[in-house]
Amino acid sequence: MTWRADILTLFPEMFPGPLAFSLAGRAETRGLWRLAAHDIRAFAEDRHRSVDDTPFGGGAGMVLRADVVDRALGAVADGRPMICLSPRGERFSQAMARDFAAGDGLILLAGRYEGIDQRVIEARDLREVSIGDYVLAGGEIAALVVLDAVVRLLPGVMGAAESAVEESFSGLLLEYPHYTRPAEWQGRAVPATLLSGDHAAINAWRRAEAERLTRTRRPDLWSLYQRQVAAAAPADPVASADNAP
Repeated sequence: MTWRADILTLFPEMFPGPLAFSLAGRAETRGLWRLAAHDIRAFAEDRHRSVDDTPFGGGAGMVLRADVVDRALGAVADGRPMICLSPRGERFSQAMARDFAAGDGLILLAGRYEGIDQRVIEARDLREVSIGDYVLAGGEIAALVVLDAVVRLLPGVMGAAESAVEESFSGLLLEYPHYTRPAEWQGRAVPATLLSGDHAAINAWRRAEAERLTRTRRPDLWSLYQRQVAAAAPADPVASADNAP
């Protein structure tokens, strides 16, 4: 079954955008996934194609109407997860990308203006997802980010399956540095270990570098990684014997 993504937006012309190129574009050409963008305005019922209104309780901005958004969602609903891109949503992660890639596809709602009427979010059980702690003009760019991260994980999209295993966030560590020819550039040499041909030493160097980068740049991930390592460590037989009744 082809993995499918449907995007509900006020600007369908923004798609496929960068998804038409590189891995994602080639994968769609090969039929590994399919993308369709739907104009939310097509589901408005008045002659002005109104999709928003002023918020109850006052305040700046406009809010996307529940009735219009609900009709748009209903036109594509088929059991796939429904995602609402929102800065207040749960943080998008590599683990979430893997979960999405393992399913049949996604329905993504790209909001605009001040937000979306809460009632349709609840009625349709939309999962709110954020790509970071900042606010964009709309959810379209966030939808592109989510799809780019997910599509590359679909079977057959990446040439080397091990690439997805070794990259950043796959095991709570950031990815180690990479080097290629020339072996020396502007007085900077490639680490000697990588030129040694000793695969055990190379793997140890890469692990140490991944740990160093994670420890210095992402202490939150480093803490999680340390707990994961501690939980996986075998029990100390001496300590177990000392604690035996």
